[in-house]
Amino acid sequence: MINTIEAGNVNLLPGLFTERSNLNRKYLLSLENINLLQNYYWEAGIIYPDLTIITNPETTNIHWGWEAPICQLRGHFLGHWLSAASVLIATNDDAELKAKLDNIIEELDRCQKLNGGKWVGPFPEKYFSKLETEEYIWSPQYTMHKLILGLIHANVYAGNRKALSILNNLADWYIKWTDKVLKGDCPDAIYKGEQAGMLEVWAQLYSMTGKAKYQTLTERYSNPSIFEALMEGNDPLTNSHQNASIPYAHGAAKLYETTGDKKYLDILERFWKCAVTDRESYCTGGQGAGEFWTPPHQAGSFIGERNQEFCTVYNMVRVADYLFRFTGNATYLDYIEKNIYNGFLAQQNKFNGMPTYFLPMKAGSKKTWGSPTKDFWCCHGTMIQAQTLYPQLCYYQAAEEPRIFVSQYIPSEGKFTIGENKVSITQTVNMKFYNATALFDDNKDSQNSRWIMRFQVKGDCEFTLSFRIPSWIAGKPSVTVNGVDIDVPGNCDKCGFLNIKKTWKDEEVIVYLPAAVTEASLSDMPEKAAVMEGPIVLAGISDNDYGIKAPTGIPSVLRKAQEHTYSTFSWQQSTYRTISQDRETTFVPLYEVTDENYTVYWTKK
Repeated sequence: MINTIEAGNVNLLPGLFTERSNLNRKYLLSLENINLLQNYYWEAGIIYPDLTIITNPETTNIHWGWEAPICQLRGHFLGHWLSAASVLIATNDDAELKAKLDNIIEELDRCQKLNGGKWVGPFPEKYFSKLETEEYIWSPQYTMHKLILGLIHANVYAGNRKALSILNNLADWYIKWTDKVLKGDCPDAIYKGEQAGMLEVWAQLYSMTGKAKYQTLTERYSNPSIFEALMEGNDPLTNSHQNASIPYAHGAAKLYETTGDKKYLDILERFWKCAVTDRESYCTGGQGAGEFWTPPHQAGSFIGERNQEFCTVYNMVRVADYLFRFTGNATYLDYIEKNIYNGFLAQQNKFNGMPTYFLPMKAGSKKTWGSPTKDFWCCHGTMIQAQTLYPQLCYYQAAEEPRIFVSQYIPSEGKFTIGENKVSITQTVNMKFYNATALFDDNKDSQNSRWIMRFQVKGDCEFTLSFRIPSWIAGKPSVTVNGVDIDVPGNCDKCGFLNIKKTWKDEEVIVYLPAAVTEASLSDMPEKAAVMEGPIVLAGISDNDYGIKAPTGIPSVLRKAQEHTYSTFSWQQSTYRTISQDRETTFVPLYEVTDENYTVYWTKK
């Protein structure tokens, strides 16, 4: 088994990921507690000041969109907020967010007491009664899952004990409701209301507390039909709702993690095979159209304005994280990397941190951004959580041997314990710093690259340091320890890692991962291709697909575009311009595209 690094032991260093994370923190702090709690207050009968009459929702101090009091999914965003804030509190010892979170938990406790001591939802309990009928109701279990997970995170990461007390009382409500359902005419109601995430949270609470009530709830939510279909070798995903199915995989993973029952690992791996290996993804790593799984190898037919819902990106990264920790296979880390660049970053506005619900793949598309207080789509919630995950994804540590994995190449500093020894690893892009300006060092072939990483390793003990060798690498990687070359092929394992075992004291490791510009096509759309540099999708700034004349491949007609600036990176990164074309097109990382029209897949002429 492989462990994540405890929150607070990895911190981001200056760079792209820190900038995006800081945008997210700023947004979390900007939201007022009274608005985050508005639907919980109203359900508990707490008077909301100055809102007796609402003349214009656009200018009223109220959260709108999916958080509006007329929306059946109202209240979901607070759970996401609690999760995101809790992780930042643990990671950065953030006192400002801690005070804000503690106040919110106190108010939720107040709401629960006003509701009779058990229920603490943002809508009436009768929403659950509707699950026992044929009457439509929009996903009440989805909303409650977000709240429950947020309260779990408030306890685990932010040390808030009252959060666990609220959950203990709420679990009594769920015991009573599931008792009633199982004895009634519609026992399947437990599996309605987009409840897929409930299995994971009940299993986690049982693991945390050992209380019988959580074991009971875990058992009651542990037999969804998708598990049986996967075990029978069927495809239960095609044309089904993505985000209603992915959380089942989280539940299977948590059950394997807590029980050790390999049945659940088998289910998890079968889910991955069905969702990823046998299906084909877009060049971005994402999948789907209009929130649904497309049929295997037919993704090209579904290209449009509603591809790659962000919730699916976030939730599939969580699946990949579980699978890496269970198997040690770097394939899952490659998947995470591609989705970080082309999902986490590409679907977050680089200026204000707002999300885009979908990532259009249609030629000449434009991203549609959410607003700070008037939309609150589901993807709004997963986006604020995604931007807190970077420290967690940088490193892992083996549970049964002295081994540290460098899993993502993100500037960061990690602190680890090997036996009784303390170890630190500082990871930066290979630059020289003069005041606030960062200047690249030249490597031996005089090129500047984001994939030349410098590691300062400090400790006084023997362990294995394992560097992920990405599947996109173009040529032989170069690794040196204190200037001495390491035999890369001789130290690589079949799981995708270069392993250096030695007694580490105060060492410098330089890792160079050569990247190339490549094409990526879909099996049902071979006449078109996307352009990538390593794991990064390059989008052409264009209002249409005008085609690219490139008999020997699109990379052959791209020329790197560079300029000297005084920003974080001294040379503009990953920007190219076409040559020998009727129209000159600039290609930039998809995560840099904000309000421009762009095209991902280009017709090859």
